[in-house]
Amino acid sequence: MKKEDVFERYSRQIFIEEIGLEGQKRIMSAKVLVVGAGGLGSPVIQYLAAAGVGTLGVADFDRVELHNLNRQIIHNENSVGTLKVKSAEVFVERLNHQVKYIGIEEKIDQRNVEEILSLYDVIVDGSDNFSTRYLINDMCVKLRKTLVYGSILGFSGQVAILNHQGSKNLRDLFPEPPFDEDIPDCDSLGVLGALPGVVGSMMAIQALKIITGLPVHLNQITLIDTLKWRFQTLDF
Repeated sequence: MKKEDVFERYSRQIFIEEIGLEGQKRIMSAKVLVVGAGGLGSPVIQYLAAAGVGTLGVADFDRVELHNLNRQIIHNENSVGTLKVKSAEVFVERLNHQVKYIGIEEKIDQRNVEEILSLYDVIVDGSDNFSTRYLINDMCVKLRKTLVYGSILGFSGQVAILNHQGSKNLRDLFPEPPFDEDIPDCDSLGVLGALPGVVGSMMAIQALKIITGLPVHLNQITLIDTLKWRFQTLDF
């Protein structure tokens, strides 16, 4: 893409004083891994690709199902039955072909987590189970990687920046993971489709702020209650 085309495409970001040309260059050279191409991953992938993130890795081993479509907005009816990473690749290519997309068609586990995470600057966790969340968190601590954390259920969500420049991590917030089978999830209690759009967009903003070197609030978690319309930030 020619320089003038780059400016035209990203001008509304470049016009922001705190970002400018230098910030856009940082975005275009950044390597971000999004774990999960579902409810949270969808808006994260959408906005990071739109912002021009240079390399966008997406890890997911699931296939698109019809019930995903109320919230997983990068997929569509034609995607049902296909791998989510393949569907996400089509979306990203149509939105911004300059983004280098890397689809990781496997479950992140003890065997591959270090190899996968080590290739990226920022990790955005949109996974849907505690075992994966803690595995990713612990590897981010080991590799000194910044982790953007989010979760959703019903009308509620959470967002936090973890392990950024020595800040606290998930185990400082929740020392031990609960048993997944004891925790309600979207499959059992549901989720309003627009909620992951709100929470995922917040996660994307945090990732872009980190990439561009803007100040972020650390050792805090933001609690989002869209039913009562309350937003609360707690220190930990």
